[in-house]
Amino acid sequence: MTLTSEDKKVILDSIRDIPDFPKPGIIFKDITTLLSTPHAFDTLMTHLSDRYKSYELDFIAGIDARGFIFGSILADRLGVGFVPVRKKGKLPYTTVAEKYSLEYGFDEVEIHIDAFGEKENPNVLLIDDLIATGGTAKAAANLIDKVGANCVEACFIMELAFLNGREGFESPVYSVLEID
Repeated sequence: MTLTSEDKKVILDSIRDIPDFPKPGIIFKDITTLLSTPHAFDTLMTHLSDRYKSYELDFIAGIDARGFIFGSILADRLGVGFVPVRKKGKLPYTTVAEKYSLEYGFDEVEIHIDAFGEKENPNVLLIDDLIATGGTAKAAANLIDKVGANCVEACFIMELAFLNGREGFESPVYSVLEID
């Protein structure tokens, strides 16, 4: 299930471009304007809930921090649990971690070891606002697998397709908007 061209335009028109942020030559896609535009935000969330209502999901896992916004609202709409995937050192209980490469160095994300409860092989949707090179998202998907869950799909509001971030994903990838 994909969006109509009209609905894509509503969502895309609500996202502000910030030139030269965080450094010269980058055009930052600012979703705060999407969040503050009720019609556009509802269009997006209705699309996502319609898309995923038949997936038999048990949990939505959202990547720190903007994935928390979309993930928790989608989890509520679908009546499933929400699990945060956080940067290293932010979760209070026993965690499992996954390192990933950055342009200069490494970073790490974590998930609680019991994030998905006692259900055997629960179905989990991974969500975040943007996929660029895919490092953080692939690390998050690996964490889901490490704790015994099934990442049925990775969903992103926007994909910077020219950076090929979806390559190397083991689970399917869905992007609402593709930016070339």
